Amino acid sequence: MKWKDADFNSGIESVRAVLIYGPDAGQVDEYCDRAIAKLEIEKDNLFALDSDELREKQDALFAESCTPSMFGGRKMVLVSNAGDASAKQIAELIAHPGLCATVIVTGGDLRSGGGLRSLFEGGENLGALACYTDDARTLEPLIRNELAAAGIGRIHPDAMAYMTAHLGGDRGITRGFLTKIALYVNDKKTVDLDDVEKCLPDSAAADMDDFLYSLTAGHIAQTMTALDRLLYDNAEPNMLVRMLDGHFKKLLTAVVDGQLPRLFWKVAEKFNNAVKIWPAAEITNVLIRLNELEKQLRTTGMPGEVLLRDFALKLSVRAARLAIKRRN
Repeated sequence: MKWKDADFNSGIESVRAVLIYGPDAGQVDEYCDRAIAKLEIEKDNLFALDSDELREKQDALFAESCTPSMFGGRKMVLVSNAGDASAKQIAELIAHPGLCATVIVTGGDLRSGGGLRSLFEGGENLGALACYTDDARTLEPLIRNELAAAGIGRIHPDAMAYMTAHLGGDRGITRGFLTKIALYVNDKKTVDLDDVEKCLPDSAAADMDDFLYSLTAGHIAQTMTALDRLLYDNAEPNMLVRMLDGHFKKLLTAVVDGQLPRLFWKVAEKFNNAVKIWPAAEITNVLIRLNELEKQLRTTGMPGEVLLRDFALKLSVRAARLAIKRRN
C-alpha cells in the first residue's frame, strides 16, 4: 500500500518489506536510518547489497533473509538502487515462506505503474513510501520546525525566502545546513539574511542560481559558465540533476497553476521569463529526460560531467529558441 510518514512510523515493525523511493536521495537515506533505528537492527544483522548484485549474490541473499540471526534480534536486508528490472527477483524474495528479515528496497524516481511500485503498492503486508524533493509548501515548515527544535525563535522573511530558494533538492543537505545555521545563531536565537548568506556561501548559491535560472531562461553562456564553476567546486552531477528536476517541477507548477512561487529577488525575473516561454508539455518531456539522465549516470559508466554538460547545453539552447519563438 502507499504510505505516508505516519504509516511508516506505525507500520514499519509489522510489514514484510518496504519500498522507499523518489528523487530526494537524502530523504530516502533518512528513512532507511529511521527504519534501522526503530527496528533496533544491529550491525551484524544487516545485509546490504546493490540491485546490480541481486543475481550474483542470490544464494547469499536468500540465506541471509531466511535464516534466524545467530546473534539474536531482528534481521534486515537492504537492496539499494532498485528499478523495475529487479521487480521479479524482489517479489520472489519477499514472497518466500521462510522470510525472517525485514526487507528495505530503495530506488530513484520510479514510474507510476511500473513493476516495482505496483508490487509494493498493491501487495499485502508491504509498504511504498515516496520521497519527493521539498518545495516551498513543505520546505518552509521543515525549516521552522527544525530551527524551533534547536531553540531558534525567529526567522526574518528575507532569510526564509533565501533558504527556500536555495534548499530543497536533498533532505540530507537541508538538514545539514539547518544544523549549521542553528549553531551559528545560537547566541541570539534569530536568523537574518546575513546569517544565512554566511552559512550558505553566496558564491556557491549564486552559481547554482545562475545554472538553474539561466538555463530555463535560455541564457546559454551564463548556464555553462555556472556549471563549470559548480563542477570545479566538486558538485556531484547526480545532485545537480536532482536540483534540475526540482527546478523544472517548480516551473511546471507555476505554468499549470498560474501562481508564481515566492522567489529571492535576484532570480525572480529569470524565472518569470521562463514561465512565459516554457509550455507545460515541453517541461513534462524535460522531466522524463531528467529521469533517464539520472539512470544513465548510475548505470552506463560514462563520465557524469560529460553527460550533464551535454544535457545542460541542449536544454539551454532549447530555452533560447523558445524565447526567440515567443518574441516573434
